Amino acid sequence: MVRIEKVRGKTEAEMKSLTIEQAMPLFTSRARRAVKRAVNKSIEFKKLLKKVAKLQKAGKGEKPIRTQVREAVILPDWIGLTFAVHAGKEWKPVKVTFDKVGYRLGDFAHTTGRVLHSGPGVGATRGSKFIPLK
Repeated sequence: MVRIEKVRGKTEAEMKSLTIEQAMPLFTSRARRAVKRAVNKSIEFKKLLKKVAKLQKAGKGEKPIRTQVREAVILPDWIGLTFAVHAGKEWKPVKVTFDKVGYRLGDFAHTTGRVLHSGPGVGATRGSKFIPLK
């Protein structure tokens, strides 16, 4: 028996065919509020929606869409697109899959990296104060 992948009770095809209004009940309350406010007030989010719609009409999905709107909630019609999200210094690629719908773009483009420290230097520990003469 083949297992059907579902997120929030919807398959990928069902999720892709949803409009923003139909997808709202699937989002968390925080995401619903953010989308509702962004559609009405946020100029950056409106510009991003226009850019996405323009690229979807043209059929150009292979080139990543560059954006600095990290707080944009991922919508169902963005499934399959690639975004280049600004992470402070560089643009991190975010491939939108159907399980990422409802999250923010910034959740998948981390701004801080992992720090790997080397060994302690001179003066870092109490034992390293005394350097042997021989």
